[in-house]
Amino acid sequence: MTDTRLCRSLLTTLGLLCLPPANAVDGPGAAAPAAAASAPAAAASRSAAGAAAQRVEITATQAPDSNDTRRLSTASRITFGREELDRMGDSTLGEVLKRLPGVSIGGAPGRGGAVRMRGMGGGYTQILIDGQRMAPGFSLDSIAPEQIERIEVMRAPVAEHSAQAIAGTINVIMRSDFKRKTNEFRIGGGADGGRSQAGASWINNGQTELLGYNLTATVFQGGQGNEWDTHTRFADANDQTTLGRQEHSSSESRRQGLFANGRLQFKLGPGQSLDLQPFFNSVRTHTTGQADLTQTLPPPLGPNDPALAYTRANWLSDARWQMARMNGTYIAGSPAGGRLQLNFNGSLSESGSLTDRLETGGSAGAGRHKVDDSRDRDQSVDLKARYSQLLAERHSASGGLDLARSLRKDGRTSTIDGAPSLAEFGDDIQATSQRIALWAQDEWDWSKTFSFYAGARWEAISTRSDAVTGGVHNRSAVFTPLAQMVWKLPDAPRDQIRASLTRSYRAPSTGQLIARLTRANLAPDLGKTNDPINPDRGGNPNLLPELAWGLEVGAEHYLDAGGIVSANLFLRKIDKLIRQVRSLETVSYATAQRWVSRPQNIGQADVAGLELEAKGRLSELISTELPISLRSNLTLMWSQVNQVQGPNNRIEGQAPYTANLGADWPVKGTPLALGVNLNFTPGFQITQIDNQLSRQGVKRVIDGNAVWRFNPDASLRLTVSNAGARLYDTGSTLLLADANGLPAGSQGSDTSTRSYTSFNLRGEFRF
Repeated sequence: MTDTRLCRSLLTTLGLLCLPPANAVDGPGAAAPAAAASAPAAAASRSAAGAAAQRVEITATQAPDSNDTRRLSTASRITFGREELDRMGDSTLGEVLKRLPGVSIGGAPGRGGAVRMRGMGGGYTQILIDGQRMAPGFSLDSIAPEQIERIEVMRAPVAEHSAQAIAGTINVIMRSDFKRKTNEFRIGGGADGGRSQAGASWINNGQTELLGYNLTATVFQGGQGNEWDTHTRFADANDQTTLGRQEHSSSESRRQGLFANGRLQFKLGPGQSLDLQPFFNSVRTHTTGQADLTQTLPPPLGPNDPALAYTRANWLSDARWQMARMNGTYIAGSPAGGRLQLNFNGSLSESGSLTDRLETGGSAGAGRHKVDDSRDRDQSVDLKARYSQLLAERHSASGGLDLARSLRKDGRTSTIDGAPSLAEFGDDIQATSQRIALWAQDEWDWSKTFSFYAGARWEAISTRSDAVTGGVHNRSAVFTPLAQMVWKLPDAPRDQIRASLTRSYRAPSTGQLIARLTRANLAPDLGKTNDPINPDRGGNPNLLPELAWGLEVGAEHYLDAGGIVSANLFLRKIDKLIRQVRSLETVSYATAQRWVSRPQNIGQADVAGLELEAKGRLSELISTELPISLRSNLTLMWSQVNQVQGPNNRIEGQAPYTANLGADWPVKGTPLALGVNLNFTPGFQITQIDNQLSRQGVKRVIDGNAVWRFNPDASLRLTVSNAGARLYDTGSTLLLADANGLPAGSQGSDTSTRSYTSFNLRGEFRF
């Protein structure tokens, strides 16, 4: 199916779901909850009948709680509860997130990557766990979906969370079910491209008179293979090839880890409680890899030509990451409607990697032995105070203070043939970051049809470093006013309009400000100028935060059976945009000038898009008794960087659109339920700056699952991820002018990465 045909098909599906259902009730707003409330009773009746006949029957139902939460929230907040999380039986959180409206995952299918909202990653999307930012290096894929209570997607920022959310916020809420004592146990195994995978998770919750508790743990291990080909082409001003390189690389990894967290809720007295949330994560990875590099130039070059860095490389890498965190919340309420909430959070994370790489052939002659040993340690403390007051029956106000301090120690030792590499930059870098924020917000249901939210947040961040090459002190402060509203149409209680006008920002990361200089692998000789397609990399201590004004306008129509059809238009105007820029520099660590890539503020950008979502029952489209549920979303995205010449001068990494189309079919009269989902991103090209282009190929991911329920407390699930795995293509091109002693022409690099289909068979038990 071509890109155009797929887009047209999805638009048709969304349009059909927008039609009023044949059995729609144009009554008061209570009709939808009433209809949803009848579903559990009907399900219970069917379950009883099935039990009498020794048969388990699965029926399709929509979870009313997620839609009700979304419908009643004044702020633009989409909630995805346990039904959505369990639907496809995903083994990683990234697989769940990629199906949410407006959310995509970068990188090759099945290998994780940056989480993006509206096609914007790299700090534009704020990721929170229980409302808290996580330490650098934390991977969402280490959290098993069954450990999550719900996922909240906030399209516009709110004052109580940081406004570092130009694209939006994803808040992952961990399990907190205390109502009944249960145990859930899941164990399974499978294969990823022929390499074995195994994992198990356990969840235990319950409550006593004074304590509610929830404990979860997941262990996993598995192998992964990676294989990719990179073709680099140098061309002259007439687009004639002057030099070509081909590199074939492959690696084998073995990964194992533990993730554990808990929630302990102590009842201290009337209106008082204390929540403690311990959290521990540990992951270790062992990788072996090899690469073969060849180079051609008419006439062909010999294997020892000085222009060739190496012909063969072998490496061995051991990496580790672990984090411990304790989060606490104290709540005290008053009879007058006031509520004080105090949060404290402390975390410690450590990571490290040891890579041993041997390069032979090419200019290395007898070989070049490179060892890189890196060690990182992050400590952070966060304190938050929040006070809210009920001013009237449907009117409340709140405000608070946030304080945070983090300390990062970055140690690295690099040697080439036993001699220190870039020793003048020191082995250790230490950076501290302090943040203070004041905020206030007001939420008021003005009438039964109109609600509004108004807030403001002031936040200041200070970053210091004691780098050997010179101290760094970067400080920024941002004021962000926020306003959101909801209007429920008086003549159509199932329809409502949302709008927001907000200010948000993106602060430079510690790595962007204080990046340790790294040298290009293919240009190790510091007595020669490297080529710009393989630059050295460094930081920029003078970066300013990106600032953005945002506008959102959306319409939502809620179906009587719990489905929804919505459309949301978003606009962002970004100032002080940050981009990686390559330039020829005179540097202290080399005798020749070097091409170096550093982040820089380059100007302004405009971002816009349309998010369409529809989910409901097939019976609302056509006359059928099949209990099939349909879900689809389509996000159209457009952007323009004003200081970069077009075409394709878009936000970095932003695709023209992303789409999901899925269906769930509980086979009537059997204990079998089937599900399938197609995730699609078209190929695209980005002009990063006037002479730098990047591109990405088409990305299609098909997932399927089948679950057989032996009884309400035992089931067996088969999951297939990335069926029909395809190659994942990326590339970049640098256009060269006749300057800096280099002739006019271009340098391009294209990488084709193999992806793999994975299978997982898992038993799920509750007792």
